[in-house]
Amino acid sequence: MEYAAEFFGTMVLVIFGIGANCQVILGSSPSNWTSLSLGWAAAVSLGVWVSGGHINPAVTLALATWRTFPWRKVPGYILSQLLGGIVGAAIVYGIYAHAIDLFEGGTGLRTMKTAGLFGTVPASYLPPATAFFAEFLATAMLLFGVLAFTDPNNKSHLPPPVLPGGIFVLVLGIAACLGMQTGFALNPARDLGPRMLTAMVGYGGQVFTVRNHYWIWCPVIATICGAQMGTLAYDLFLHKGDGGLINKL
Repeated sequence: MEYAAEFFGTMVLVIFGIGANCQVILGSSPSNWTSLSLGWAAAVSLGVWVSGGHINPAVTLALATWRTFPWRKVPGYILSQLLGGIVGAAIVYGIYAHAIDLFEGGTGLRTMKTAGLFGTVPASYLPPATAFFAEFLATAMLLFGVLAFTDPNNKSHLPPPVLPGGIFVLVLGIAACLGMQTGFALNPARDLGPRMLTAMVGYGGQVFTVRNHYWIWCPVIATICGAQMGTLAYDLFLHKGDGGLINKL
């Protein structure tokens, strides 16, 4: 049941998020960054609402490292999240394939011009170190906020029915203020799952080699490191409950 929740939660996240990308970029009258920010905020909050789980390998690893989430469940959680990302991306690709053909200028033509609808690609002017730090900081803030929302010892914590709304505001803020230059992956499964799908449907290996293998060091490594730091910072300075590694030291 837990693994199914992670699969479907991540699938919903990707359907709404990448669907927003496609609608904004491929539309005849493209909207602005606000539309993308709102779409991804809705995607994450709905994914949490559907699953009640992590829907993010960076979250799973952080909670296993610093909290009491069992390590034996980590592989199953991450696999479920990754598969959910692939299936969600496949559904969106099937819906928008003809629009992608028109945007690319030919049936079956697939270039990095539209690969960025699925996997994140940094702005061409952005130095690698800045891209890494942007994803690191954004994911750290995501974890810090989520832990504050769910900490029963925090007087302003959110009850479960309200939690998706709080996450909506949090992700909207991150997207609107920090997301433009990297596409705010925040989540390895949200990036790697759709990226794998694009490699399978005609984009080829370029989706992995672009910008010196950007996919591994920013959407994966930076987000995992950021989640670790965000959790550590919250537990070190604010968390007073039982069950955390810091409180046992």
